[in-house]
Amino acid sequence: MTKNRTLWIIQTLLALMFLFAGGAKLMAPADQLAKQAPMLSVGFLRFGAVCEVLGAIGLILPMLLRIRPGLTPLAALGLVGIMIGATVVTLMLGAVTMAITPVVVGLLLVFVAYARRPLAA
Repeated sequence: MTKNRTLWIIQTLLALMFLFAGGAKLMAPADQLAKQAPMLSVGFLRFGAVCEVLGAIGLILPMLLRIRPGLTPLAALGLVGIMIGATVVTLMLGAVTMAITPVVVGLLLVFVAYARRPLAA
């Protein structure tokens, strides 16, 4: 029971983080978005923002509604891919210490994906 509660807390916090980050990127003006990662196009950043919002929804709703709960670990793995990209871009910008955040978030997502994976009968 404690593991389940811990997972729900982690999933909720991650979902809120991705909803906020993705929503902020979707609402930000294009010129401001281009300053954040100059080597990436604004369209690509907006696509990533949509993926973050959908991933956040996927972290919570399938298990909460008990409709296709196997989608939750898949959403977590999809967000791991985004965090790998975020780590690479952060390192390319020369902010080595800032790269710790997406690495930690990625590890939390791997934990959620592993713990919520469907078990074979």
